[in-house]
Amino acid sequence: MFSLRNLPSLAPFVSAYESLTGYVMMIKPFLEMTIPPPLQNYMISYLNSFLHSTPSTLTLIIDDHIKNEMYNELYGAAQVYISTKVNHNAERLRISRDRSEKNVNIHFSVGEVVSDIYQGIEVKWRFCVDNNKSNMVHYFGEHFKLNPDRECVELSFEKKHRELVLNSYIPYVESKAKVINNERKILKMYSYCSMYLKWQSVNLEHPSTFDTMAMNEELKRSVMGDLDRFIRRKDFYKRVGKPWKRGYLLYGPPGTGKTSLVAAIANYLKFDIYDLQLASVREDVDLRRLLLGTTNSSILLVEDIDCAVDLHTRLQPKTQDDTKGSAMLTLSGLLTCIDGLWSSCGDERIVIFTTTHKERLDPALLRPGRMDMHIHMGHCCFDVFKTLASNYLGLSHDDPHHLYPEIERLIKGEVLTPAQVAEELMKNEDPDVALEGLVKVLKRKRLELEKYDGETGRGGLRKPELQFFL
Repeated sequence: MFSLRNLPSLAPFVSAYESLTGYVMMIKPFLEMTIPPPLQNYMISYLNSFLHSTPSTLTLIIDDHIKNEMYNELYGAAQVYISTKVNHNAERLRISRDRSEKNVNIHFSVGEVVSDIYQGIEVKWRFCVDNNKSNMVHYFGEHFKLNPDRECVELSFEKKHRELVLNSYIPYVESKAKVINNERKILKMYSYCSMYLKWQSVNLEHPSTFDTMAMNEELKRSVMGDLDRFIRRKDFYKRVGKPWKRGYLLYGPPGTGKTSLVAAIANYLKFDIYDLQLASVREDVDLRRLLLGTTNSSILLVEDIDCAVDLHTRLQPKTQDDTKGSAMLTLSGLLTCIDGLWSSCGDERIVIFTTTHKERLDPALLRPGRMDMHIHMGHCCFDVFKTLASNYLGLSHDDPHHLYPEIERLIKGEVLTPAQVAEELMKNEDPDVALEGLVKVLKRKRLELEKYDGETGRGGLRKPELQFFL
C-alpha cells in the first residue's frame, strides 16, 4: 500500500537551494562591479542562446537540369542512391517495371522524406516537383507548351556538417550510384522530343555483342582494342590537352551490320545511346542544347548522315529567301559541336556516324579528331559467314560442314551482305537444308553479277574492301 512515509525527505534539496541562492546573492555585487555591462549582456545572451537554441538546418536543392538545360548528373545519382533507402515507414511510393526487368522498381513519391546516416550524422532526402513554370514556347512559327514539371531532390542536414556533406557524402553518393547502375546493367536509348525540347529514353535491349557480331575478325579485334585504349586513357587525354572523346565512321552498303556494331559497342562499354536525328534539329543553338543534355559515358549516334540533312552545302552563306521555311543547322555548327569548344562539355563520350555513301560527306567531317576511326562494313566474306553459321545453325568452327569449301569459293567478292546470308540461314533449322539453299542463292547471285560485269566492263568481281584508320 502506498504511503507518504516511503517518500524521500526534501530537506537536503531545500538546504542546497538555500545555500546556492545565498552564494549567488553574495557574489552578484562583485560581478557587477568587475565585469562591464556590455560584456554582461553578451554573456547573458550567449547563455540564453545556448540553453534555448535549436540546431540550424541547411538544405541543398539538386535540380534535374541546370539553367542551361544541361542534365544534372548529380540528380540522377541521387535518384539511384535514395531508391535503395526505402523503409517500412514510407507512406507513399511509386512503383514501375520495364519489360526487361523481373523485379519491381520502387521510387519515392512527391514530398516523401527518407533519412540516411553517414559517419554518425543524419541527412534527409526529399523528392519535389516544381509545377509553377508552365509557359508557351514560340518555335519557328509554332507554339508548344513545355512540360511544366521540373523535378528536384532536397538534401537537409545541420549546418555544422556542411563541409562533410559536400566533400565526402556527395562523392560517396555518386560512387554508390555508379556501382548500382553497373550492377543493374540497364542501358538506355535516348531520342529527341522536339515538342518538349528534351531527350526521352527507353530501355536498350539489343542483343548484339562482339561475340555474336558477324564481321572480319581482324577488324573486330582492332575496334575492341581501340575502345579499350580509349577507356583507360583518361589521364592521357588530360595530359595532352584533348577532350576525352572518340569518333567512329561506319560506312558500307545496307545490311552489313552498322547498327549491330553500334549496339555491340554500347553493350561492350555499358554506354547509353543518344540517337540524334539531324532532320529534327532546326538551329545550331538547338544542337548545342541537345549535346549539353547528354550524359558522360555515352554514345552520340547519327545514322545515315549523308541523307539526314543537306550538310554538304551548309558552309555557303544563305540569303534571306533561302532561309525562309528551311532549317538553319549548318555544317559549321555541327563541326563545332563535334570537335570545337562545345565538345569539351563532357567526358568519356563516343560519336558515331553511319553512312552508305562515304564519298558524299564533306572532308571536314572525316578528318582525325572528328572521325578518328573509319570502319568499312563490307559484303559477307567467309569468316563472317562462319560466325553467322555458328549463331544461326549452331555449327562449330572446329568441325566444318562439307559444304564449307564450296561456300568459301562462291562467297568471294561482293556477292551477298551479312543480312542476306542471315536471312537464308533462317529459312530452315536443318544445317544441311539451310546451307544447300545458301549455295543455290550464291550461284544465282554470281551469275547475275558476272553478267552485269560483262555488260559494264568492270572486269570481274571486286575484292571486298576492308579499311580502318586509327
